[in-house]
Amino acid sequence: MSSLVGQAAPQFSLTGVDGSSKERSTYSLRDCLGEPVVLVFYPKDNSPVCTAQLRSYSHDFSTFAEVGAKVFALSPQTLDEHETFIDRNGPFAFPLLADTEKEVGENYGILGPIGFYRRSVVVVDSEGVVRWARKAAAGLTFRPVDEIVAAVKALS
Repeated sequence: MSSLVGQAAPQFSLTGVDGSSKERSTYSLRDCLGEPVVLVFYPKDNSPVCTAQLRSYSHDFSTFAEVGAKVFALSPQTLDEHETFIDRNGPFAFPLLADTEKEVGENYGILGPIGFYRRSVVVVDSEGVVRWARKAAAGLTFRPVDEIVAAVKALS
């Protein structure tokens, strides 16, 4: 994953669910050129750490907005599973994208040895280049908002 820093971000187009309205749509990284993007890779809907992580990022979403960053949360669950997750634990301030084939996770190098998503965050600049990429320090932690926002601020 860290080998992606300085490289063009792997492009993707995935279906997703808006974290508050649950409207389904297709989201493409290419459509975000011109603005920084934060990609939040998380292993599983409705798991305790993933729920805490996405709630934290939603709670502090205004800090992402202040630096002009789009946020996408990606996991291998289906759109229906994402909707259930939103019903139980949302709303979330960003879309939840369904990487059911784990192709995007593989392209970003965040798959573990047995194919599970590793909790990771990637910052892509406005020109589509990966500028920052970090995995969680341990299985029960996640990258804090201020660390991610500092990485986005460093782009300008």
